[in-house]
Amino acid sequence: MPSFTTYAALITFAFTSCASAFSTNRRSFIETGFAASAAVVTSSKILPANAGDDFVAGGKIQFGAEDLMSPKAHGTSDKPVMDELRYGVSNKLADKITNYNRHFAENGGYFVKTTFEDEVLAANGPITFYDSVTGKPLFKAPIGRTAEEFLNESEYHGWPSFRDQEVVWENVRVMKDGETVSTSGTHLGHNIPSKDRRNRYCINLVSVAGNPV
Repeated sequence: MPSFTTYAALITFAFTSCASAFSTNRRSFIETGFAASAAVVTSSKILPANAGDDFVAGGKIQFGAEDLMSPKAHGTSDKPVMDELRYGVSNKLADKITNYNRHFAENGGYFVKTTFEDEVLAANGPITFYDSVTGKPLFKAPIGRTAEEFLNESEYHGWPSFRDQEVVWENVRVMKDGETVSTSGTHLGHNIPSKDRRNRYCINLVSVAGNPV
């Protein structure tokens, strides 16, 4: 099982030049021909954000109170993560990070070992990311940028990186220290603003690998 890394180390890692190492999986996906031509075309498009959804992504940041993360039946949640998670992530790692953790993360670049990049490129529009415990929608991306831009930022920083317009604020809160959580008590990641002071939510893929309910 991947070891935990403190967020202090993660933030330092996030500003290193790791883009070329992380892009191998994505380049391989494009070159091997798995819907390659379609992926290249759709990755350059910016499609409507909320068409057909019963939730809204985007809006003003919503802050949360500490009691959201109070002890519950299963760590900070009412129950474990789903038995079947998306992207091929580790169920055991997902449960530990999502339900029994406030400060640690999956290893930087963990997502490149999963199907995350392939699915983003193959999608004909934004993908909805669901809570690994409850199945509630938490993020929808990319919105306001291309799939390539979304993946490039995620690769550079080491974790799927979402912006304000891609957050489903009905189900997501940010604590005063930047910890980003769900309204159900699952730990998602941290808000690490970019140099231009825009919010950037560096999120553990294992925490948003659920299936809709």
